[in-house]
Amino acid sequence: MEITVRGLWTLIHGIGFGALYLLACSGALVELYFFTHAPQPSETEPNRERFLKVYLIAMVVLAWFAVLTGAYVIYPWYRAIPPTGSIDLSLFPQRLLMSRSTTINWHSFGMEWKEYAAWFAPISITMVAFVFIRYGRDLRNHRQLRSAVLCFTLVSFLAAGVAGLFGALINKQAPVQGGHTIQLSGGEEK
Repeated sequence: MEITVRGLWTLIHGIGFGALYLLACSGALVELYFFTHAPQPSETEPNRERFLKVYLIAMVVLAWFAVLTGAYVIYPWYRAIPPTGSIDLSLFPQRLLMSRSTTINWHSFGMEWKEYAAWFAPISITMVAFVFIRYGRDLRNHRQLRSAVLCFTLVSFLAAGVAGLFGALINKQAPVQGGHTIQLSGGEEK
């Protein structure tokens, strides 16, 4: 079993940071809702508030890692320009998608959407974390701000979901590959 360096980075970006962020985001939506809508403060609330602050900071880090590895590690490999006269475009995903009429929309629509929608995830969750750290349990007293926090958490979740979906579908059509091969385990010969 083996994987290329670029394949490993794609895995770290998509599953390591992206999928983990989506899971964390769904938990944050539920926790923020219950924390800000509880009718009476409980005695465990200070611990819960502290946990939620740390949780949101971890989410901010995950979201920014996902977007930055996508933009500055994976994306340059995706957009690599093949040498003149190249026939095999398998190491040049963008050009591979653009070379066929059946896959060109994966680039012109899917990748273009992914490029821009992905940035909404870290920006919006950073705002959520900042507001929650600033207001904490007092967020209950600010109905519009509480609604904005929940809406921006949902926006972040949806943006990450759209980016992840397009990323997975594009990677299925034209995977980012190449680089050194990493041997994960030796297979048995039959």
